Amino acid sequence: MPRFINRSDRYHPYLFWFTFFCFGWALFALYAGAYTTSIQAGMVFLDWPLSNSSVMPEGWWEDQQMRAEHGHRLLTAALGILVIILTAWIFVKDDRKWVRRLAFSLLAMIILQGLLGGLRVRFDQLNTGAETNVVGYTFRILHALGAEFTLGLLVALALVVSRRWIEKHCGITKVVPQKVRWWGLAAVALLIAQILLGALMRHAGAGLAISTFPLTPEGGIFPATWTTPVTLHWLHRLGAVIVTVVLVVFLGMLWGRRSCREAFGGWVIGITLLLAFQIFLGAATVWTHKNPVMASTHMLAGALLLSGTWLLTLQTFRLPLAEGKLTNIGFNPSHKQRTTTGSADPVSP
Repeated sequence: MPRFINRSDRYHPYLFWFTFFCFGWALFALYAGAYTTSIQAGMVFLDWPLSNSSVMPEGWWEDQQMRAEHGHRLLTAALGILVIILTAWIFVKDDRKWVRRLAFSLLAMIILQGLLGGLRVRFDQLNTGAETNVVGYTFRILHALGAEFTLGLLVALALVVSRRWIEKHCGITKVVPQKVRWWGLAAVALLIAQILLGALMRHAGAGLAISTFPLTPEGGIFPATWTTPVTLHWLHRLGAVIVTVVLVVFLGMLWGRRSCREAFGGWVIGITLLLAFQIFLGAATVWTHKNPVMASTHMLAGALLLSGTWLLTLQTFRLPLAEGKLTNIGFNPSHKQRTTTGSADPVSP
């Protein structure tokens, strides 16, 4: 180990705030991508990584579609640079091997996400001349999901380098019951599935396949005619109901336990309000006939809901300081309990 590298598992405020800044930048880039999709500007440039064979194509700021797509490319390129800096910073400053592996995973995800964005352009029907756009559509969906996983890795890093995780142990005074943790993981999995359905629906142009809300145009729960766009749209609505039920159960279980309420009460209230706002945005997207700002905000709120639920679930795996020994079970619910003394973060291998 070179002498100039001085790692520790202490809380580094500047590192935390830089990680938080990266997360905010990623949200901005995500919204830009969602808006680009909403106005159908994703293929305004047929080349990649350049735009019209230029780093700064002529007239890109004056044209709305060019501004949306090229702006998204610039924001994501800057995010890649920020993540490289973040990864190096964590490698130099943080002694926890699992945190460094998490940072390298984020860097790999950023690189993969950039490649998926390029493949989404290169293999689009407009470039390949194929009879169908199945390949291009597949890369669109993978690119959309990649953005969510990128956010998930970023918020996880922001949490584990925070003072709340390192010094305050997330405010937990009692071990969170196993079943509560499983409900949290189930909520996260269902949110990912719901976002996947939303991406399938958006990129298939099925956002208004059922043009009224909450009932169908015929005044019922089920559509009169089932087509692929209608089915995707209806499944997305059904998924929203299932996610809401599971998430409310998870939040209710946390609120119903005094120790959990004291540790996570603010998080529970915040996620509940965000869930209500997301339901309103979903309805408003239909009511406004897919207004681009409304549809993009709906996607952004969904990403925030997933990130918030993921963060809350991760915190339930942080065990308290007990009898002078810091105890932690890590992220794996089936992992056997380990006890470490004198360490600021016992998750470290």
